Amino acid sequence: MPLLSDAPVVVTGACGLVGRHVVAELRSRGYPVVATDLGTRANRDHAAALHHDSDLLWRWCDLTVPEQTAGLVKASVPRAVVHLAGVIPPLCYSNPGLAEKVNVGATQVLVDAIAAHAPQARLVHASSIGTYGPRNPHRDLGLLTADTPQQPEEVYGLTKLRAEELVRGASTPWVVLRLGGVMTTDVGAQMSTDNIFFEGALPADGRLQTVDVRDVARAFGAAIGADCVGEILLIGGDETHRRRYADISHALAGAMGLEDGIPPGRPGNPDDDTAWFATDWMDTDRAQEVLDFQRITWPALLEEVRTASGWMFYGYRVAAPVVRIGLARLSPYRGQPGEYADPWRVIAERWPASFTS
Repeated sequence: MPLLSDAPVVVTGACGLVGRHVVAELRSRGYPVVATDLGTRANRDHAAALHHDSDLLWRWCDLTVPEQTAGLVKASVPRAVVHLAGVIPPLCYSNPGLAEKVNVGATQVLVDAIAAHAPQARLVHASSIGTYGPRNPHRDLGLLTADTPQQPEEVYGLTKLRAEELVRGASTPWVVLRLGGVMTTDVGAQMSTDNIFFEGALPADGRLQTVDVRDVARAFGAAIGADCVGEILLIGGDETHRRRYADISHALAGAMGLEDGIPPGRPGNPDDDTAWFATDWMDTDRAQEVLDFQRITWPALLEEVRTASGWMFYGYRVAAPVVRIGLARLSPYRGQPGEYADPWRVIAERWPASFTS
């Protein structure tokens, strides 16, 4: 491996949405970085398109293969490892075996490699508020905290909880960051029929604390050296990011020019605590105290989306009625009786393997 100016930070999942921003954030802080991901054509093209940086090295690695991961850690001699690689919704529902292999298996392999070859390195692990399980906002549950009981009931929350337990049981220094709803101003980049279906399945009045991906990157950058070893920190935006699902989708669509382009969703059943998604509002005070990462408010994020839309804003305004019809046809509840959302039923119907494996 070529010489770097100092002990690097290894970043796994470096080509993902969060990974790309974390790599950039770490370099802006002066940390040399060894960025790793699967060596797919798309990932290699992304790395090749970046400007030359002698303190940014790319190493293609399948973290589920112990020999590859051990070789990566041993050669890097890192000061820290930021572990972002994972399988998230809705992909984890269509391929739960992959979610198990990556979210749990790769984490175990990485923990073992660090213990064997870089026991001084701090492991900063990306977890999720999905580990808490369904959250009915009609109950007086309060804000999520690091001590809120974790009761996941589906493949994503279960695999992320098991991964978190592996990290917390490690013999080496660790920090766990439980992420809220990570947002980007590049809204279109996250659109797919599976994502549209999945988001349409969620109760419209469910609660989510969003956070701009750049603030997430700031949190990971700060966690490398902050006095927080052995802590679990909740990463969400400031209080302006405490939203309901319907508000999030309508506000983002409106910022793009698709005012009234989103058909109404179904509310959740206030009397059924299981028929909700695993998100809620969060107490981020401790995380903000030690990481000082919150910069971008919800209104500021929306304004950036509006600016990024450019002239397309006006085209989207014209297209909004057609978009509304198209999205209504993709709704998981189209033609179905009832007034309440039933997310786990429709997810199981679309991706049966997620509840049978």
